[in-house]
Amino acid sequence: MHGTDRSSLNELVPRRLYCFLMGTIGPEQLERLISRPVGPGCGVERTLQVLDGKWATLVVRELLNGPKRFGEVRAGLGNPSAKTLTDRLRALEHQGILTRTVHAEVPPRVVYALTEQGRSLSGILHAMLVWGEANPEPGA
Repeated sequence: MHGTDRSSLNELVPRRLYCFLMGTIGPEQLERLISRPVGPGCGVERTLQVLDGKWATLVVRELLNGPKRFGEVRAGLGNPSAKTLTDRLRALEHQGILTRTVHAEVPPRVVYALTEQGRSLSGILHAMLVWGEANPEPGA
């Protein structure tokens, strides 16, 4: 930071905001994270259940731009198999992360959209992006 040392920064920016901006967590958040038991009710486990499976996280990312038809989602992901994508969309729908709307047209038009709960994953995906950019694969 141009001409600003860390001690004067502490006076200007509250610790929690600094941690948020720097992509880290403070001691209170760390304690909360590590003190929760693993198992039912664990927020980390719940998040992993939702984002589990091939393509799940990328499907959510693809739908952050707005509702899309199956072919648009598939093309945006680089054309995974139709079966795999269908399975993932069904699982995310069952989890309450997205909705599937069938429009009564000929031929039927099916549109997938994130629910509010699905859109709330954007911060997690952004944190994953930041981490992935800061920590490239070895040898990359």
